[in-house]
Amino acid sequence: MTSPTDKDRVVIFDTTLRDGEQSPGATMTHDEKLEIASMLDEMGVDIIEAGFPIASDGDFEAVSEIARRADRATICGLARANFKDIDRCWEAVRHAKSPRIHTFIGTSPLHRAIPNLTQDEMADRIHDTVTHARNLCDNVQWSPMDATRTEWDYLARTVEIAIRAGATTINIPDTVGYTAPVESAELIRRLIAEVPGAEEVVFATHCHNDLGMATANALAAVEGGARQIECTINGLGERAGNTALEEVVMALRVRGDIMPFETGVDATKLMAISRRVASVSGFPVQFNKAIVGKNAFAHESGIHQDGMLKNAETFEIMRPEDVGLSETSLVMGKHSGRAALRSKLAELGYDVEGNQLADVFVRFKALADRKKEIYDDDLIALMQDEERQAEDRIRVEKLRVVCGTEGPQEAQLTLTIDGEAKSSKATGDGPVDAAFNAVKALVPHNARLQLYQVSAVTEGTDAQATVTVRMEEDGRIVSGQSADTDTVVSSVRAYVNALNRLLVRREKAGTDTREISYKDAG
Repeated sequence: MTSPTDKDRVVIFDTTLRDGEQSPGATMTHDEKLEIASMLDEMGVDIIEAGFPIASDGDFEAVSEIARRADRATICGLARANFKDIDRCWEAVRHAKSPRIHTFIGTSPLHRAIPNLTQDEMADRIHDTVTHARNLCDNVQWSPMDATRTEWDYLARTVEIAIRAGATTINIPDTVGYTAPVESAELIRRLIAEVPGAEEVVFATHCHNDLGMATANALAAVEGGARQIECTINGLGERAGNTALEEVVMALRVRGDIMPFETGVDATKLMAISRRVASVSGFPVQFNKAIVGKNAFAHESGIHQDGMLKNAETFEIMRPEDVGLSETSLVMGKHSGRAALRSKLAELGYDVEGNQLADVFVRFKALADRKKEIYDDDLIALMQDEERQAEDRIRVEKLRVVCGTEGPQEAQLTLTIDGEAKSSKATGDGPVDAAFNAVKALVPHNARLQLYQVSAVTEGTDAQATVTVRMEEDGRIVSGQSADTDTVVSSVRAYVNALNRLLVRREKAGTDTREISYKDAG
């Protein structure tokens, strides 16, 4: 673990699997969590906050398995300030080569009012719970939630108590994204200067993006003396999200002249994990997102294009290869063979062989027959679609729609439900609405559609459309994604993907009997 004397090292603490997964609709499956954790470990993230073990049996199992599998990273679990949470957290992380317990309590006046604790009562609880955690684990992190809105005297007092009780890392969260960079730096600087024992611990920062300043606040905190940054892939997280890992890593790398700090993260893996997290969470990366957005290395202006042709550094402060983008994107087509496809997919981070390669090749050929040119992003979308459908209980088999200026718009649909083909016909206000009605006729549900979003994977009228849907049922929020050159087909597959995720959530909640209620409406 980094010590306070490692002045040139910034520890990267990734909380995608905990704070990131708290985004409404971003819930990941057990296997998806293991996959993302493996990618984070491989890319050199120092600490992985793998989950909130007491939240559910599923979270506990995921954290436990990640702890057992991690090769390099410290594996951390979150716990509230009570013995039960901390014990459960320790049980989950104890098998890691390097375990950590992260316990927290809200210290601001607004948060103290929730458990109705006086300052003294809360101080006693902090002492007792941090002491308990330290008796279990040598590596303990403590966080005063809503620290940036906590009275200075009380914040300093609680930090000192946590240090004396044995905390080795003190994290200062800007829980509601309220602070500004100058305040962020000064708060860390003052805590280090004025709190007894501060020189013996690592100070960390956890910034939310409600005002769009999370990354700036995190980097300012480092300038003030923090040596751990809590962040997530793509900035995923509560409300407007968190400090984005990719932004922090590349900012420290590109601006080493004014921020001479090192991280152990392999930046060439940023694009791959960004795309994978977007896929499993159902939160697509916005085109103009820093570092990993589709337009981050795109140039349309004539002046920019001319400058790029003469010298790429005129309008790019980093190279696409630095974050794992391939320079070549137009190499595949309908005449490409399996060996070429396998090699290209390997370049993009997908290792496919045998039956999986055969299945992917069939889908690739079908796509190539519909598109003149196959881009890297097309192949990535194809692979992500393949993975999403691998264990689905509901699958789209056939879809035919009738649409145009004269109604009614109609959809004829065949789904395979638990291995049995069922058909329906429905009308609606447009082809997508009709198709969704056809799905609902076969799989009745009360989920409400919260979001329907369409974006093109690549350019041109033959581009694949990536569709994202978000649905809510009884407080359970799920997202689904799919890509196809036919927007309606992509829409239905995304809708069905969300329904499959809803079935998983029902099962976890104990409200699914494993038999889908459906009817043949054909």
